[in-house]
Amino acid sequence: MPRGSSPKRERQYEHIKESAEDRGESTGRAKEIAARTVNKERARSGESKTASRTSTQDMSSGKRGGQRSGKGSQGPTRDQLYEEAKKKGVEGRSSMNKSQLQRALGK
Repeated sequence: MPRGSSPKRERQYEHIKESAEDRGESTGRAKEIAARTVNKERARSGESKTASRTSTQDMSSGKRGGQRSGKGSQGPTRDQLYEEAKKKGVEGRSSMNKSQLQRALGK
């Protein structure tokens, strides 16, 4: 985080970073996602010295919610579904494919 950033932005950064890690992103990638998101929000609200046109005129990060990401439209990965099924104790999960896991989890 840039020097002098507000406590709110610090919390936002940590929250986004932890969420990305929970989704299975590497620590480095999670930090990058968090930094880019927070920097964009800072630019949109006038907290940064410079801001690109994309940052200020594009839809907000919260509204977009991953619409443009390649994986966003496909939902969770098979491995993520498997881990969720494991936590819920779904029988036969090891031999299930992605769509079968989705059905077993009610997704």
